[in-house]
Amino acid sequence: MINTSDVLALDVGEKRIGVARSSIIARLPEALDIIEVDGQEIQKIDELIEKHQVQIIVVGLPRNMQGQETQQSQQVRDFAKKLEGLGVMIEFQDESLTSVKAQELNQGKSEKSLDSEAAMLILDDYLARIS
Repeated sequence: MINTSDVLALDVGEKRIGVARSSIIARLPEALDIIEVDGQEIQKIDELIEKHQVQIIVVGLPRNMQGQETQQSQQVRDFAKKLEGLGVMIEFQDESLTSVKAQELNQGKSEKSLDSEAAMLILDDYLARIS
């Protein structure tokens, strides 16, 4: 089962991937640097898995206002399939309104940090769901 390793959360976008991590024990999400979508993103995520001894990656899954999956949801699922070869468990977490919440928390910060703030909120919701 899950030990004391970290959980990584991803807010997957077309240009950037917001990243956050937390210990499964401490449950205090921390925003990390964003990853640019440049063809090297899977390798960079693999490096984070190694660095933080990650066993679970939580991927934010977008839905429309009715709670249904969208074309963007399918793009995120397709991206998550690429992560399956990295040897970690992939979980999905509804990311509804996380970008709005991140904007509220992110007043005056860079747009890039907004993506990682959203990942932090996705991770916080996931940790609350599994506790």
